[in-house]
Amino acid sequence: MTTPPDLFDDALLDRRRQRAARAPADFLQRAVASEIAERLSEVNRPLSDAVVIGPRAGVWGDALEASGRRRPDTIPDAPVLDLASGSRDLVIHALALHWANDPVGQLVQCRRALRPDGLFVAALFGGRTLHELRTALAEAEIAQTGGLSPRVAPMAEIRDLGALLQRAGFALPVADSARFDVTYADAFALMRDLRAMAETSVLRDRLRRPTSRRLFAHAAALYAERFAEADGRVRATFDVVVLTGWAPAASQPKPLRPGSARTRLADALGVPAPPPATGPAHSGRRRRGRSSPRTSCPARSGSATARSDPMPKWLQPPIAIDPAAR
Repeated sequence: MTTPPDLFDDALLDRRRQRAARAPADFLQRAVASEIAERLSEVNRPLSDAVVIGPRAGVWGDALEASGRRRPDTIPDAPVLDLASGSRDLVIHALALHWANDPVGQLVQCRRALRPDGLFVAALFGGRTLHELRTALAEAEIAQTGGLSPRVAPMAEIRDLGALLQRAGFALPVADSARFDVTYADAFALMRDLRAMAETSVLRDRLRRPTSRRLFAHAAALYAERFAEADGRVRATFDVVVLTGWAPAASQPKPLRPGSARTRLADALGVPAPPPATGPAHSGRRRRGRSSPRTSCPARSGSATARSDPMPKWLQPPIAIDPAAR
């Protein structure tokens, strides 16, 4: 079997991270870490033997410690993770999985490191992250050169990421997302922050020759024309996909076989049974297809179902951030 070529240049990624560590832009790391800490506070069981994986894992350790948890251990997101089998009850992959050449391998290693019924949480960029910059650069390059080269890394969709949890052997997999809207003075300010986040492109098939300043100026003008806010600042979207799964355990709930119920739901609820269907008879044939993991897509437009308790932060509208105030 032929091994597919790596999508990302790991050596270049390491150099970019070393450069960014001198003056990091960690505002998104802090925001996402705070949100994950809030989610973990709702888990009604002790998770004390934790590890955080990622280049800025220390930021996440601060957030978890501030939430009242014991400070977790931290390790880098190497291709082979420094994790002993069955040694943890909580593994957090912190905003790094989107750069993995073998994301399923990373997930499998995390699952093996968990004790039975241990929790795995991963946060990574996906969906429509940086779609504004991708659009502006593509249109400017086509106009200037008549061609197109990869400049922004491809982003996985939430359904595909949720399916990876199943492939890695996690039980009760869930995928959802939180959107962060960050505003900048212009596209060049965004690019400076991406350098300070170590989130610039490290694609192996990237353009190897220098890009002209004229192309970037054209892209910045298109960005301001298409994606400006009312105050003149430009918007950058960061979609953070959150994956959660549990290491399989005998104590976990198991779905019953379809048709095995002994009591009607109407009887249990004490309500009249619905009348039988009067439409055309169904053939009884089931459409074939692969099952997909349970995926939660949080409401973002304010149309969520009414709740009597306060709405969790990750179900609220997009979180707006001004990096100048970080």
